[in-house]
Amino acid sequence: MKKFLDKLLSNESSSGVLLMLAAVFALIFKNVGGLSEFYDWFVHLQITMGIGDFKLDESLHFWVNDALMVLFFFIVGLDLKSEMVEGQLSKISQVILPCIAALGGVVLPAVIFVIINWGDPVAMKGWAIPTATDIAFAVGVLALLGKKVPTSLKIFVLTLAIIDDLCAILIIALFYSSSLNLLYLLLAAVVLGAMIALNKKKIFNKTPYVILSLILWVLILNSGIHATIAGVVAAFTIPLHTTPGNSMLHDMERALVTPVNFIILPLFAFVNAGVSLKGLDAGHLFGTVPMGIFFGLFFGKQIGIFLFSWIIVKLKIASLPENANWAQLYAVGIICGIGFTMSLFVDGLAYGEASIELYKGTDKLAILMASLISGIVGFVVAKIVGRRKLAREAE
Repeated sequence: MKKFLDKLLSNESSSGVLLMLAAVFALIFKNVGGLSEFYDWFVHLQITMGIGDFKLDESLHFWVNDALMVLFFFIVGLDLKSEMVEGQLSKISQVILPCIAALGGVVLPAVIFVIINWGDPVAMKGWAIPTATDIAFAVGVLALLGKKVPTSLKIFVLTLAIIDDLCAILIIALFYSSSLNLLYLLLAAVVLGAMIALNKKKIFNKTPYVILSLILWVLILNSGIHATIAGVVAAFTIPLHTTPGNSMLHDMERALVTPVNFIILPLFAFVNAGVSLKGLDAGHLFGTVPMGIFFGLFFGKQIGIFLFSWIIVKLKIASLPENANWAQLYAVGIICGIGFTMSLFVDGLAYGEASIELYKGTDKLAILMASLISGIVGFVVAKIVGRRKLAREAE
């Protein structure tokens, strides 16, 4: 049983399935009599945390989105640092194609959303919603495909998703931060400097990094920059190499990846995906915002990734991943339309709880539907083209 559980927890596809189940349960709870009241109570449950006079009294929704999700972004930051120092992002030759492809997967979805929503300043706040790719889901779908997708293409998608996350972090920092408080920013810079100094002095005790990271989160939370950025910034100060054969960075990543993937992200999906379907009509479902999100994720992602990849390869600046063809690359481009976690997160920053009043929650429904359809269609297409390629190689 223990071996089965270890295998289950280490399986990326299991994390993706759990995320989807959490979203489905959120929809059920929000739309079934009796359960709906419990769901609203749960999401808005007030929780007080703090020491002495310093206390935060906020809803569960806040603690999940602005506190627990910091750990998710911390892992993203750890992964980015590791890849930049010694992984896929450390060699320019390995980065060019996925980097340009990721750019296409960010630009075209945003352009599609902007075209559909042009002239509506409130709707335009959501331009970045369809630019994201959910790593857990995308890698999970690829895991289900097995040998029908070459290893080189899986590495391409993983690298693309990492760069996509970096783009999302920059977008959140630059476009979804409120008015800045210079005092808190200055204090945050001092704390960050102290963490960098710990790294330079080769202090390999985790405790001071954890304490300073918590202080950094509080300061950035009050600075006007979104609190999750604290997770990314703190991650880059964590030492990669400590004693020979050991790594504080990888130790922290291993310790956090299971609770983040199997507790925090499903909880995030549950508290953010609950949309009431009562009173919805065609006018709501086919409004400009849900259509911009859906077309951006499903069509914008696949076309943007493929088009930018095709251009960079035809210009002979990069080459296709080893043993992969154009049909397979297009198939994984469809899979990258699974926005889910990051798209829901950006949606919350763009519209907040006002999305219920403005769009009856159809913005979130569009994310869920586009992600689901991208996953299913991408899986089917990748399986078909992969099977054909294997058949040709066997002849």
